[in-house]
Amino acid sequence: MFLCTMATLFHNGRFFRSGSKGEDHSFAESLLVDGSGTIVHIGNASDEQIRVANAAGVAKHDMCGRLVLPGFIDGHMHFLMLGQSLQKAGLEACKDLQDIRRTIKEFAAAHPSVARIMCKGWMHSMTNGKALASMIDDLDPRPIFIDSKDLHSTWCNAAALDEMGVQNMPDPEGGKIHRDENGKASGLLSEAAAVTIVWPHIAKVAPMEEKLAALKGAVEAYNSAGYTGLVQMAMDENAWEALQVLRQIETLPIRIAIHWLITPRKTEAENLAQVDRAIELNRQFNEETSPDFRVVGIKIIGDGIIDGCTAGLLEPYTSNGVSCDPIWSLAELGPVVNKADAAGLQCALHAIGDKTIQVAIDALEQNATPGRRHRIEHLELASPQDAARLGKLGITASIQPVHADPAILRAWPSLLGPARCERAFAYKEFADGGAVLALGSDAPTAPHAPLKNVYTATTRRSAREPSLSDRVNPHFALELAAAIAAGTEGSAYSCFADRRSGRLEIGRMADMAVVDMEWDANKLLEAKVVQTWFQGKKVFDGEV
Repeated sequence: MFLCTMATLFHNGRFFRSGSKGEDHSFAESLLVDGSGTIVHIGNASDEQIRVANAAGVAKHDMCGRLVLPGFIDGHMHFLMLGQSLQKAGLEACKDLQDIRRTIKEFAAAHPSVARIMCKGWMHSMTNGKALASMIDDLDPRPIFIDSKDLHSTWCNAAALDEMGVQNMPDPEGGKIHRDENGKASGLLSEAAAVTIVWPHIAKVAPMEEKLAALKGAVEAYNSAGYTGLVQMAMDENAWEALQVLRQIETLPIRIAIHWLITPRKTEAENLAQVDRAIELNRQFNEETSPDFRVVGIKIIGDGIIDGCTAGLLEPYTSNGVSCDPIWSLAELGPVVNKADAAGLQCALHAIGDKTIQVAIDALEQNATPGRRHRIEHLELASPQDAARLGKLGITASIQPVHADPAILRAWPSLLGPARCERAFAYKEFADGGAVLALGSDAPTAPHAPLKNVYTATTRRSAREPSLSDRVNPHFALELAAAIAAGTEGSAYSCFADRRSGRLEIGRMADMAVVDMEWDANKLLEAKVVQTWFQGKKVFDGEV
């Protein structure tokens, strides 16, 4: 079976086992792993395989009675941007412009040698929807770039606008360079303008050493949080180059599946040319050539966000009567989906508003092959009809419960009205309709800690403000086992990684998160990841 001298026995633990959607969950006592890091047995201490291994003097690790989960797999995140965000000034705790100004000024003073002041976590509501360069120009002469919490907008000072040279640029397809009454760029770049102008600029001017440090920081942060895998969304050439350099330097203790970003262009030929690049990379990096580092598909951003009134809705926003269309029409989206699907790639379609969700499902229904495990990202406001279509069409529901935190949804009732708010984040309805759930964080737009993510998925309460009594549509809450499965097996399934990871079972890799916790959704905020194991090797130890 295996050489016991090379095997490892993990014992005295509570090893989580369940069906693919968390059904029939139970806990085993022991896990036996061979020298390659593959699980060869899971069960009770009295099992014959365990007794044989013990008699042969197998190496042992005592789990001290703790819960052992499959290593978490973040089903939707932004790798380089997460690493860079760890180096930025955080504005999450700011209440208003005065707080923002003070935080930026303190950060600038503490970092006199950096070329740019980089910030994160700003929300439109903090500044009453205003984002003018003049509001921050006096803080520091260096360029200041402020990411909105959702990464759909960047607020810049005049120095940053000048550095990017946006004054004479036209608005990109699906984006906007906001301007004053004289036509001068006023400070805010939103949607595709942030994605196609700001992101590439920052990536280009950042030194390679800085990008490598950011990526290493992201891996360390993820391992320490219990992650052994991730699905990278919106990969571009700059981040790709840095990741390739890092992989030449060292072996990464995390499994990576990549979706290549496709941005809207003026012609169909330009759109399809981007798919060609994704196909080219998939032919080089796939399950056969590099199973732990794969280009699996494409990512398309279909709309904006509800807080910015840029998500595509079937009915106008209650607050301002605006009716917002998706960034991609069905006619534009169809050929891109069709080409990617024909090449064997998976499509990940960002769709937040009900109208965009409808278009995304239509595009997959009309242009995609069943069984390809195409996916829709976010699904924040799905109609009952479209919620039911996900499972019927085999579409993965890629969800981020951190975005359902009631502490950040205070504006929704005024933006949507109470009736539509009752449709928000309908996770259980997706699952009941047969859809596989892949749970992710969308880091760095939101905190990446998986157990806090699971807390909001199961309790529908706030992990940001635990004292807040509000619950967001508790009838859509997931059971604890189902949420854990969504963040492990579901995310693995979503990118065809379920042959190697996502579950503690014979034949898969020994990727594990050892957690000090009670099996109680209401106590998840007290839980702590104490160890992370990747392919049978310890990559994080919080007890050292």
